[in-house]
Amino acid sequence: MIMFVKILRCVLGLTFLFSAYTKFVAPGFFEITLIDQGLMPNRLWAQHAARFLIGIEFALGLLMLLPFYTKQLMVLSALMLTGFSLHLGYLWAIGDTENCGCFGEMISMSPAESIIKNIGMLAVAGVVWLKSKKQPHKKPFVWALSLIVVGAMWLLLPISNPTEFPFSRFTQFEHKGRTDLASGEKLIAVFNLDCEHCQELATELAELQNQHDTFPQTFVLYFAEGETTPPEFEATTQSRFPYALIDVNTFFDLIGDSPPRVYHTIDGKVVNVWDTAAADQLIKTFKLY
Repeated sequence: MIMFVKILRCVLGLTFLFSAYTKFVAPGFFEITLIDQGLMPNRLWAQHAARFLIGIEFALGLLMLLPFYTKQLMVLSALMLTGFSLHLGYLWAIGDTENCGCFGEMISMSPAESIIKNIGMLAVAGVVWLKSKKQPHKKPFVWALSLIVVGAMWLLLPISNPTEFPFSRFTQFEHKGRTDLASGEKLIAVFNLDCEHCQELATELAELQNQHDTFPQTFVLYFAEGETTPPEFEATTQSRFPYALIDVNTFFDLIGDSPPRVYHTIDGKVVNVWDTAAADQLIKTFKLY
């Protein structure tokens, strides 16, 4: 039984570590999720909250791999899981079915699915708490380690200024849901739904995406000038990119002399902008021969 309890404790610890890791590799998505779920009022607050929560999960996971403070750690983990579950229950009640962000973008989970996961983790924590003996520990290095781990998040994940990124306001896309455009390599196309050149390029982008697994994730910002709708545009071009609608002022801010325009971004920095022959430029840039 003692060995079984140790295994359960390690499994719970590894789960917390994995959860922290999935957020650590893409903190921007977690920040956006905190804002969209109403937990944080703006991106700056969300950036600090994300680093604190990621650090707490890392610290809990690491401490659970050590043979100290078992009962206290189980209580802390249970409080965290209960708090998260109550919030997830609220999201479920209002009909939110998007990725809750518990495992970042790596594993998409709805609020309902995450509640089930949390119930399982609570059950494990409960068993470990019941089967563990309360032992007096005086290990100040354990709590010092926790503080170091949490504080290190601000060093390992420097806070950037998202207002410098021209697409920071776009965090929700049809066909995709919550998205952090400032993470990873992406293409962002700006199209007028009634523009023939935009339709031609969308067709070419869709063909390249279908033919090459290494083609970057592509997102589209649509401006609706006439009567063409996004579903009609998709039917005409045989494309299905995650998209958001933009107003006329944003449209003209983002294009050159005329649409279309394609932005190539890496981790929130625009590295290429193409106004003409974009498909040919993409083939050269990504070596899609």
